[in-house]
Amino acid sequence: VQLQASGGGLVQAGGSLRLSCAASGGTFTRYIMGWFRQAPGKEREFVTAITWSGARTDYADSVKGRFTISRDSAKNTVYLQMNSLKPEDTAVYYCASLRPLRSFGSRDPLDYDSGGQGTQVTVSS
Repeated sequence: VQLQASGGGLVQAGGSLRLSCAASGGTFTRYIMGWFRQAPGKEREFVTAITWSGARTDYADSVKGRFTISRDSAKNTVYLQMNSLKPEDTAVYYCASLRPLRSFGSRDPLDYDSGGQGTQVTVSS
């Protein structure tokens, strides 16, 4: 499946953004989907993931209570609603699909296939 993230931008601290990830070329509903982010000079880190049904989600502690992942299988799209943004949320955000034989709950970027160039999120203080 091919993935393309969009929706990033510049926002003030405390603001909100909604990222979208459009999937194509595969059976979207089979995939566990996730979001990762990478700030300059730092390793890529897990943000959140959602099961194929949307029934289960997983969040990094740093975003829990502020970010919400969701999916619309009819549109082959995954969303990341980001509220109460902080300067430390500044990063390039990537959507990704969990690789076969990996299990939901994995937070290792190597267990996911990321798509596209990501989308830049910049939060000013």
